[in-house]
Amino acid sequence: MDNLIWVFAFSTGVAAALASLAIWAPRLPWARITAVVAATALIPISYIQFVEFLSRPKPQSMEWMQRNVEAAEVLGVSLAEGEAIYMWLRLNGELEPRYYKFPWNLRLAEQLEEDIDTAMQKQGKLVLRNPFENRRPSEFGDLNVEIVPPPLPPTKAPPSVPRFYNPRDRKI
Repeated sequence: MDNLIWVFAFSTGVAAALASLAIWAPRLPWARITAVVAATALIPISYIQFVEFLSRPKPQSMEWMQRNVEAAEVLGVSLAEGEAIYMWLRLNGELEPRYYKFPWNLRLAEQLEEDIDTAMQKQGKLVLRNPFENRRPSEFGDLNVEIVPPPLPPTKAPPSVPRFYNPRDRKI
């Protein structure tokens, strides 16, 4: 989401370059005016589309930038039977969760339901190993799912025995 402004600025620059080419091209005036209007309309349309993309889940197959991530914490799962598996994942080292759409697979859905129940009973968290690995759809039931137990609470050191100074003793 932080890169949205840069993508929009780049698309606006491309639209401005196309508009300037259209203005200086040796064409009929109506063709130049049409090109400038089309390039000008591209700017708000691209902004609206970029903002609309933010609320949609990204298909698992379209993840290119984070494809080699080693682990992702599962924050939430929604199953649309016969359609898709929607997951909120927190990728390694990131604070913001991401929304993904995985292809529907009955084995994967059943495995996720069981693992989520187990993780809730153990009060742990669910971690997917290599969630974006290239696999055939028939192999999606074999995702590397790991249940990480909660961290142990810190234990207190036993209280030390208080030492008092004895003036009769030569030791301190």
